[in-house]
Amino acid sequence: MSKVVVVTSGKGGVGKTTTSASISTGLALKGYKVAVIDFDVGLRNLDLIMGCERRVVYDFVNVVQGEASLKQALIKDKRVPSLFILAASQTRDKDALTKEGVGKVIEDLKADGFDYIVCDSPAGIEKGAQLALYFADEAIIVTNPEVSSVRDSDRILGILQAKSKRAEEGEDPIVEHLVITRYNPARVEAGEMLSVDDVIDLLSVPFLGVIPESEQVLNASNSGLPVILETESDAAEAYEDVVARFLGEEREQRFLTEEKKGLFKKLFGR
Repeated sequence: MSKVVVVTSGKGGVGKTTTSASISTGLALKGYKVAVIDFDVGLRNLDLIMGCERRVVYDFVNVVQGEASLKQALIKDKRVPSLFILAASQTRDKDALTKEGVGKVIEDLKADGFDYIVCDSPAGIEKGAQLALYFADEAIIVTNPEVSSVRDSDRILGILQAKSKRAEEGEDPIVEHLVITRYNPARVEAGEMLSVDDVIDLLSVPFLGVIPESEQVLNASNSGLPVILETESDAAEAYEDVVARFLGEEREQRFLTEEKKGLFKKLFGR
């Protein structure tokens, strides 16, 4: 049975698109057929992170408005065969998306046998963000360990609980998950960031894991590579853990405390 998963937050710049790219890639690596949709009409970043920007001919808006078929617009990932990307439009307005049009695209993806449909939401609470979450079965709330980011995520939780299709039709609520990005245990220790416990207490959402603050995330994005594919990277391992936990696997939480350097590491920087 297909599941629609929205990756969302209230605040921009917290790592939603990076998370959407890595989680959709991670699910596909597990053998699932996955489509990831960029809902950020007018900006369009997902295709850059996925490394397929030069292959975009038709986009999400073209499909919604009947200007192209879904098969024409879906881009098959070159590295993971069961992963497909539906890019956003850079030239249209967010009003180009309609609830009926988005619903039809999602139903067509389900009919095509996709196991997971990952919706990469734009920031904020405007129309694009609300459409991204409207059809969701599950939600991954992405937040940084900062008060403003957590506060905005709390606002999104209220919208998930009140304005989704499930809420309107009185069905079981959207299943919520929490991912904390750009986590730095040393800064938490210094009182410069909220701790994991602080964030969980404030949001009361089941916790999937932290993604450590890392230059590797930016480097991978600039290279058109979902960071989960960046081997021997802490961020890649963290996203792999998050995907496993999302699928119900029990894994010990990692990257929550600062690594203590032994004498060898202090001397040689390794």
